Amino acid sequence: MPPKTLRELRDGETLEGVFLTSGKQVRSNKNGQPYLQVDLCDRSGPMTARLWNCDEKRSKSFEDGEFVRAKARAQLFQGAMQLILTDIEKAPEGSFNPADFLPRTEMDVSRLLERLRGLIRSMDSHHLRALGEAFLMDGDLIEGFCRAPAGIRQHHAYIGGLLEHVVNMMEVSDRVSPLYPGLNRDLLLCGCLLHDMGKVRELSYQASFGYTDEGQLVGHISLGAIMLEGLLVKAAELTGEPFPSELRLRIHHLIASHHGTLEFGSPKVPMTPEAQALHLIDMLGSKIHQFLREIRSHQADPGAWTPFDNSLGRKFFKGSAEPKA
Repeated sequence: MPPKTLRELRDGETLEGVFLTSGKQVRSNKNGQPYLQVDLCDRSGPMTARLWNCDEKRSKSFEDGEFVRAKARAQLFQGAMQLILTDIEKAPEGSFNPADFLPRTEMDVSRLLERLRGLIRSMDSHHLRALGEAFLMDGDLIEGFCRAPAGIRQHHAYIGGLLEHVVNMMEVSDRVSPLYPGLNRDLLLCGCLLHDMGKVRELSYQASFGYTDEGQLVGHISLGAIMLEGLLVKAAELTGEPFPSELRLRIHHLIASHHGTLEFGSPKVPMTPEAQALHLIDMLGSKIHQFLREIRSHQADPGAWTPFDNSLGRKFFKGSAEPKA
């Protein structure tokens, strides 16, 4: 039987293994004694760990972001599980595979990719369909698109998360479009496909999740606009026709405005029906996923509520643990 993941631990259980670290801090308790606080991560996600009475030698034995070998006991504290460390030290090189520590989508990536192809090929517009085909023909782009997370901490923050998020958005768009005859279904589908493709280059997702240099300096919206121009050239080659100039502008606007407001990082606010729909569907996918993730990650904890989540500014109601009739 494989060892339990961090999220499978129960109160009082012990564990020993290799973990990825993040958020390392040396703090002081109310008596002024130093203790170490660090998040330990495995493929199920992070969990906060503390080593009481931590001396300087132990606290400096590893750097933030390195892999450690740790021994700990799980402890339920204020409704959330934490780890009380008894030992922690840097893990020897070659004793672990970094890729094993990254969380992954629970969905079948090959099925997601096949559904993506199907939705692209269902487009009536031969220009937009060709643009989608140009996307599918870019081997490096597809490889990254199937591996990249949609974010590094919040929604769909796992390998395959970007593909899962985009396919979900396209599925919602496919169902919503018939209810609003003024919406251009093909354009909305295309916006869902391309709006976050810059994250393939913005994010790093090899040994841990983070930002690349161009991700920090340029960002996924601008990177997406740059990448779009190359795909438009290929789409024109596939059709043997120039790509329509207004359609090009509309797609650029979808990418530029999908965050919805200037304070959320959009260079432009949505100014077309498809851009507004894209923003709302994007928000729907990310926010519902965050709610479900929080409830699922604390489902085994006692009580009807999750711990307070600082990033979302609330706690979540899980409901009664009694069996349903």
